[in-house]
Amino acid sequence: MRPQPILTMDVDAVWATIDQQRLDLADLLDGLTEAEWEHPSLCAGWRVRDVAAHLALAQTGPARATADLVRAGGSLQRMIHDSAVRHAAAVPREQLVAGIRGMAGSRRKAPGISHLEPLLDVLVHGQDIALPLGRPRPMPVDAAVTAATRVWTMPWPMSTTFHTRRRLSGLRLVATDADWAAGEGQRVEGPIDALLLLLTGRTAAAVDRLSGPGVPRLREGLPAR
Repeated sequence: MRPQPILTMDVDAVWATIDQQRLDLADLLDGLTEAEWEHPSLCAGWRVRDVAAHLALAQTGPARATADLVRAGGSLQRMIHDSAVRHAAAVPREQLVAGIRGMAGSRRKAPGISHLEPLLDVLVHGQDIALPLGRPRPMPVDAAVTAATRVWTMPWPMSTTFHTRRRLSGLRLVATDADWAAGEGQRVEGPIDALLLLLTGRTAAAVDRLSGPGVPRLREGLPAR
C-alpha cells in the first residue's frame, strides 16, 4: 500500500501556529527598510509590500470579498492579486504590520475557506517575503506537513490556485525530514518546506534543495541562470 500524506495537527494546534507565524512575520516586517518593502517577492509581479497587504486582508468579510470578486470579473486569482495591490497602495506599511499582528488570537477567516488556508498562506507567503531578502525564516515541520497535505488534497475550485497535481503529474514527492509522501512516478525528495514551495508553484526557489531522478524535469522551463 502506498503511503498517503496525513494531517498531523489538530485545529487548536493549527491556530496556535498561525498566531505565532503572524507575530514572527510582523516582527520581520517591522525591521525591513523601505527598499526591502519594494523588493520583488517570490510571487511574480508582487512586491514584498503586496504580499504583506494580502496577508493583512486574511480576515476580509463576505461583502468585501464578493465586491472584489465582481470587480475582478469573477476571477479568483485576479481578485487576490488586485485586492492586495490596492490595499498595499492605500495603507501605510506600519498599518499593514499592525493588521497582521492584530490578527493573532483571532480565528476569524475569509469566507469559504477552512482553518488550513490561513496556515498555508502565512507559511508560504512568509517565505515569499523572506527568501528574496536573504532573511532566515525556518518553517515548523509539522505545520509544513499539514500545509503540504492541504495543497495536495485541496478541492476544486481552490485547487485551481496551484494546479498542483497537473503540474507535478508523474512525480513521487518524498519528504526527507518528515513522514510525508505523495504522487506516483519519478522520485523527488527534500525537506518538507522545500516540497511545500514546490507544491505551491515556487519551483525556482525550491529546486536546488531537492534531489532525485525527477529533478531535471522540474528544471525544464525555469529561466536560465
